[in-house]
Amino acid sequence: MTEHAVPDDYLDGYARILADVSATGRRLTRDELESRRALGEVAADAGYGLRSLIGAHLAATRAAWPAAPLSPDCVLAAVQQVVDAFAEGYERAQRLAVRQEEATRREFIDDLLYGRSDLGRLAERAERFGLRLSHAHAVAVAQGPAAYDEADPVPRQVEQALITRFGARSILLTTKDGRLLCVAPGDQDEVLTYFAKQAYAAMDGGRVAIGRPQPGPSGVVQSYEEALNTLDLADRLELEAPVLHAADLLVYPVLTRDRQAMADLVTSTLGPLTEARGGPRVLMETLVAYFDSGCVAAEAARRLSLSVRAFTYRLERIHRLTGANPADTNHRYMLQTAVIGARLLDWPDKAL
Repeated sequence: MTEHAVPDDYLDGYARILADVSATGRRLTRDELESRRALGEVAADAGYGLRSLIGAHLAATRAAWPAAPLSPDCVLAAVQQVVDAFAEGYERAQRLAVRQEEATRREFIDDLLYGRSDLGRLAERAERFGLRLSHAHAVAVAQGPAAYDEADPVPRQVEQALITRFGARSILLTTKDGRLLCVAPGDQDEVLTYFAKQAYAAMDGGRVAIGRPQPGPSGVVQSYEEALNTLDLADRLELEAPVLHAADLLVYPVLTRDRQAMADLVTSTLGPLTEARGGPRVLMETLVAYFDSGCVAAEAARRLSLSVRAFTYRLERIHRLTGANPADTNHRYMLQTAVIGARLLDWPDKAL
């Protein structure tokens, strides 16, 4: 806010009010109070600081102080009423401005993440929020145990940590659908890495996915969608890492690009497991544990709280049903790919 001299326009009628109150001892009328609020709103919109405006009222009070007031207390009470009403109007205008700014910011973020706006116009609007969309950007998405919006303490805590560490470095932190988002220039990996660390700590758990840097005005939405897809993959594959990079998981979208081909592989390779007593779930868990442990039977058995002998029996059962031996390197790739596909396609919970 500027602190230059306040024009007399914002004190219009003030001396008359003081004179009338001094002569009658009355309090301000409703219309008089509303006129002070209206002047406060106008002054706020004009960019004057509240400190300078109150100072101007106090100076005007000294200049217009009645020579022989009926009651000094009445005059001081009127001054208090005027300043209070003026400040109320000023604060009302500021709250409205904040709400309008928040609405503008939210509209921009929605357009940015959904790619709904004209890209040229979007790039122009982005500069207001410190983003240069002609450059590459990457997006990190943090999903915690609770849903968050921008008014919650967690986003504010993370934002403050980022500002303290990096200052104004073309970083946009916001929330979307209950998740925390951080948009940063594509060549500043350290920003998103630090965001992931701070978000994980502030949320007391959860998971963070970081999309790859993507160029141009549409790059933000592409990186954002990559990060969301990475979170979805992490849930389906039950990945335990708290921070995941989309670049490290590119094989999975490739595997599911031809969904029908993957469904055929799952059905033909793992379909026979449905003939097992109790269904395929136990044997699927066996394969998951085996592949996740690097095909080390002892480690997989430990993860499933089984003896090595019992675990080996399960592998033999899988071999008999499917004709593919998990311990045979010639069969292992096909089985492991089918298992990944089954987890991505929610088989056997969903029919293919």
